[in-house]
Amino acid sequence: MEKNISSNNQNLESDLVVGLDIGTTKIAAIVGKRNEFGKVEILGIGKAESLGVNRGVVVNIEQTVASIKAAVAIAADKANVDIGEVIVGIAGQHIKSVQHRGMITRQSLDDEVNQKDVDTLIDNMHRLVMSPGEEIIHVIPQEYIIDSEIGIKNPIGHAGIRLEGNFHIFTGQVSAVKNIFTCV
Repeated sequence: MEKNISSNNQNLESDLVVGLDIGTTKIAAIVGKRNEFGKVEILGIGKAESLGVNRGVVVNIEQTVASIKAAVAIAADKANVDIGEVIVGIAGQHIKSVQHRGMITRQSLDDEVNQKDVDTLIDNMHRLVMSPGEEIIHVIPQEYIIDSEIGIKNPIGHAGIRLEGNFHIFTGQVSAVKNIFTCV
């Protein structure tokens, strides 16, 4: 994730994490930095009244943008950084999740499963057909199966022809997701 950091905080750039939660009653921004142990230390939090959001769905773009700007500005001031990018949580009644199993057949038993094989399997999950107006937001691998051997968390380096995966897939309404993206 790219970040714009003020000149006196250049060393924070690669470790900065900014989260944004757009809710019906409030919008919250939180700025943290990853420490040497991989833990996130909170540098600043900003909250603003949520105007323009109802039940997790943007109903007024201008009001939502103003609320987001206010929350992010407060968090940036408290953390003494300039925020260029955020990770946004998407919520609302339009969000659904499904379980799905995918499978690819590899060409050679002699070659080990590699990252390209895993990426191909995950990319295939992004191609599932959704109901009109829905899109896949995120795909999370739960476990992999290689030639009927179940419970594999990381298949890279294993030998096998048939690579399967159980996935948790999150979907949402295209218009609702695009409105959140527009506001941010």
